[in-house]
Amino acid sequence: MDEQKAKLRKLLGESEWTSKEMQWLLNYLQNSDGTELIQLMQKHFSDDLENSKGISPEASRKIFKAIHQKIRLESKTVKRRVIPVRRIAIAASVIGLLLMSAFLLSNKVGKKEIVTGGVNNQRFKDDVSPGGDKAILTLADGSAVVLDEAQNGTLAQQGSSKVIKLGGKIMYDPANKNSKEIVYNTITTPNGGQYQLELPDGSLVWLNSTSSIHFPTSFAGKERRVEITGEAYFEVAKNRDMPFIVTVNNAEVQVLGTHFNVNAYNDEENVKTTLLEGSVKFVSGDNISMLKPGQQSQLTNNGLIKVLNNVDVEEVVAWKNGMFDFENAGIEIVMRQLSRWYDVEIEYNGKTDDLFIAEMRRNIKLSDALKALELTGKVKFDIQGKKIIVMP
Repeated sequence: MDEQKAKLRKLLGESEWTSKEMQWLLNYLQNSDGTELIQLMQKHFSDDLENSKGISPEASRKIFKAIHQKIRLESKTVKRRVIPVRRIAIAASVIGLLLMSAFLLSNKVGKKEIVTGGVNNQRFKDDVSPGGDKAILTLADGSAVVLDEAQNGTLAQQGSSKVIKLGGKIMYDPANKNSKEIVYNTITTPNGGQYQLELPDGSLVWLNSTSSIHFPTSFAGKERRVEITGEAYFEVAKNRDMPFIVTVNNAEVQVLGTHFNVNAYNDEENVKTTLLEGSVKFVSGDNISMLKPGQQSQLTNNGLIKVLNNVDVEEVVAWKNGMFDFENAGIEIVMRQLSRWYDVEIEYNGKTDDLFIAEMRRNIKLSDALKALELTGKVKFDIQGKKIIVMP
C-alpha cells in the first residue's frame, strides 16, 4: 500500500505522464477500490486551502481519462473508440471514482469550504431529486390510476386480463383466455417518471420519461399492435403467427420477436429506432428499411429514412439501465435528457459549442449531475426553482 501511495503521489505531482505510468494508473483503478487515491486527493485539497499550489490540470485530465477507461472496461461490451483527452467530461457513474477525480465537489475542512472548479453551492440551493417509477394507468372506462400511489397486487380486471402491480411494473395476466373481449389501456409517464410493462403476450416494455403506450389488454387476430409516444424499449415475445407492430408518429416498426428501442420525442430531430437483437422492418409511407442488430433508422421530418451502422447501443439504452450516457453530445442533447428526468425547464444564457462525454447514474441529485458536467470547464449552471440556467 505504501508503494502504491508513493507512486500515486509522484503521478499527482507531474504534469507529463509516460504511457507506462498511464497504464499503471489504469491497472490500479481496475484492481482496487481507490482508497489510497481518495486519501491523497483529499490531502491535496486540504493543503490547497493554505497555499495556491494544487494538482496540475494535466494530471487531473489524465485521471479523468483513466477513470473513464475503467468504467468502459467494466461494461458488458467494450466501446472501441478513441476519446480525445480535451473532450473528457467525467465518468460519474461510480460515486467513489467521482471523489477521486481531482475535484472534490463540496467538502468542508474546519470552517473553510472547498469550492471546486468554480462551483458555488449557492447556485444549487434549489436542488432537485431524481425521477423514479411514476406513471398513470388509464383504464378502458377512462378512469385513471396513479401507479406510484397504488398498492401492489391486482388493480383491475380489463377485458380478459387481470392488471397486476408489482413495484415499478404492471403486468397483464390473461386469466380468462376464452374471453374475446378486447379493451384498451394507456400508461403515461410524466417528466421525471419511468415505468415497466409486461403485455399479455409476455412482451416487456420500458417507458422513459414523458412517454406513453396505448395497447389492448389481450391480443387477438393476426397482429399485436401498440402505439407509443416519447421513448420506449421493447423485448418482444416471439410469435411468428402474430407480428408485433409499434405505431409511432405515422410510422410503424414491425417485428416478430426482438429487442429494440424507439425514441420519438417531439423535441428531437428524428424518430430513431435502434435494433439490439433480431430484426425489424421500419415503415413510413412508401419508405421501408430493414434493420440488423447495431443499426438505427432515423425518420426525418420530410419522411425520409436514413440508416446508421455500428450504433453504440449501450448509449441508446442507457436510460433503461439507470444511466445517462453521453458520447460527444452537444449541450442541447444533454439538457433535454436532464430536463425530462428531473422535470425542469432549460434556459440558455449564451452559446456552448463543446461536446460532452459523460456517464452518470440517473439516481443522483440534479446538482451532482450539473457539478459533474461543470468539471469540463466548458459550462456552468444555476438552478432557479424548477429552471436550469446554462452559461458558457
